[in-house]
Amino acid sequence: MTKAISGFSKLTKEEKINWIASNHFSNATEATQIIKKYWNSDTELQKLHDEFIENTITNFYLPLGVAPNFTINDKSYTIPFVVEESSVVAAASKSAKFWDSRGGFKATVLNTEKIGQVHFIYKGDKQKLTTFFATIQPKFFTETESITKNMQKRGGGILDIVLKDKTAELDNYYQLHATFETKDSMGANFINSCLEQFAKTLKEEAQHFDSFTSEEKNITVVMSILSNYVPNCVVRAEVSCKVSDLAEKHIDNPEEFAEKFVQAVRIAEIEPYRAVTHNKGIMNGIDAVVLATGNDFRAVEAGIHAYASRNGQYSSLSHAKIENGIFTFWMDIPLALGTVGGLTSLHPMVKIALEMLGKPSAQELMQVVAVAGLAQNFAALRSLTTTGIQQGHMKMHLMNILNQFQANDDERKKVVKYFEKNTVTHSAVVDYLAEIRK
Repeated sequence: MTKAISGFSKLTKEEKINWIASNHFSNATEATQIIKKYWNSDTELQKLHDEFIENTITNFYLPLGVAPNFTINDKSYTIPFVVEESSVVAAASKSAKFWDSRGGFKATVLNTEKIGQVHFIYKGDKQKLTTFFATIQPKFFTETESITKNMQKRGGGILDIVLKDKTAELDNYYQLHATFETKDSMGANFINSCLEQFAKTLKEEAQHFDSFTSEEKNITVVMSILSNYVPNCVVRAEVSCKVSDLAEKHIDNPEEFAEKFVQAVRIAEIEPYRAVTHNKGIMNGIDAVVLATGNDFRAVEAGIHAYASRNGQYSSLSHAKIENGIFTFWMDIPLALGTVGGLTSLHPMVKIALEMLGKPSAQELMQVVAVAGLAQNFAALRSLTTTGIQQGHMKMHLMNILNQFQANDDERKKVVKYFEKNTVTHSAVVDYLAEIRK
């Protein structure tokens, strides 16, 4: 068993690696070589990466791929994807090409409000608290002016602050529920700074409110933090065309395909087991673009899945219908994104990704990300309702298997040719490789 180490964070990077290699690996030399292999030869760039997080020992690379031919609101995009899963970029590219000749994608930002809360405990008369809040509410704005000044210049700031009584759910629990506009910034630091000032103002003003008893003056602030649930920061992405225009290589009967597609979406709307996988496919596209553009995919994931459960049951994020011979497929999705601050101004590849997208505003990036998710979902549902998901997925996965077993160029050609007419499975590929290697 490895003993606990004191002062690990104070060790140099070399010392950290040496300790890890000697305590956690049977072959310390090989482990050290692999770790150092992923260091960047550009020392300045490596130093930048080292300072993103704590206790850095190396870099962990993921592929950055691109999906061209996206038309969104009549504008052309090549979208960057950071993802390790086979077929995600290929599927998005196919959807982009499919819809490019059918009017492209439409996207609309419906709202951009973000939320932050001060959670506190107050043991006293509710009416007194309501009166107290009404009295001091203007001070929440004036005492955060130094924080909000620059944001207000960009058209953002604090939109509203309300007092919420949550005592029915938890004894003596209240909250200051604040809404914000953060423009092109994701705004986490801005929001949290405002909330901490709200908490300070709340506690200090309570001490001077004459109507409070000595106990009522002692408001306990539990925490002040933004929420990643942003049901009022929502973007809509959609595609539509005549049902007859859905015809293509794998869709001989567009009417039947459209009906089957709509049914597949309706199943995801009412069946949580299906909805989770359905929405995971959407997130394949969303997370990949969120990562590429230096945004927080964990916050996005948490908010989106909460939104999928907003009506009391986890359900499909996307929807489809056929009306008057028109097929429509759409999705409303909450996305709190930024194009300034954080990694967007630090990570060189994030800068590349954002420039590739035409240096979008936060609202334009919301539209691009939502479209990437809808495109991914369309590709998955088209496969599921026609040829089946495994045909395309396993052919892409074939390369991963060949890499795993270090197949040479001659072996790759033979394996690829063989599986043009045979079903790809891991065991089948391994068996065939063994056969040709005899």
